[in-house]
Amino acid sequence: DLSRKVFVFRKDPSDAYVVLRAKLERPLHNFTLCLRSYTDLTRPYSLFSYATKAQDNEILLFKPKPSEYRLYVGGRFVVFRVPEGAGGWEHVCASWESATGIAEFWLNGKPWPRKGLQRGYTVGVEAAILLGQEQDAFGGGFDVYNSFSGELADVYMWDVGLSPDKMRAAYQSLRLPPAILAWKSLSYEVKGDVVVKPRLRE
Repeated sequence: DLSRKVFVFRKDPSDAYVVLRAKLERPLHNFTLCLRSYTDLTRPYSLFSYATKAQDNEILLFKPKPSEYRLYVGGRFVVFRVPEGAGGWEHVCASWESATGIAEFWLNGKPWPRKGLQRGYTVGVEAAILLGQEQDAFGGGFDVYNSFSGELADVYMWDVGLSPDKMRAAYQSLRLPPAILAWKSLSYEVKGDVVVKPRLRE
């Protein structure tokens, strides 16, 4: 249980990452991904990378610059333009549904305009899921200049699109539905220089 704890990625740039293990029985037609990050990086970095052998950017949450987030599904991406952070924690939720191809993006509990992405696509299940690096090959192929440096917490992934109420609940750290990846019962393995520490109060 990582409640009130964070992963600290200490080095910049870094070759460190955290491997996550999810119980996935079938391909994904919907998902919601939420996490909290705290960093002063201004270069590009990867927050969450979900790769299959067929597609290295099966799901990717990437921040190429302080004013932009990118959500990739099946190798294609949409851009969400955001105000440059004021230096605090940023809570992000991204969801996608195959039937409509609608991608949602929530920043600090507020929804952004929805975008269209990969209608009819199916996300594969034999996945390597990593925090802190972008995979250019299955489980590897990292570019250290896309690595994350800073603090990550509250990582969740569901195989459904969450309702607006649940998106806000994730931001407020309230009770959430059972997830395929859950911060309160995370199966993970640290690779390299990542330290688990108590979260500092904001």
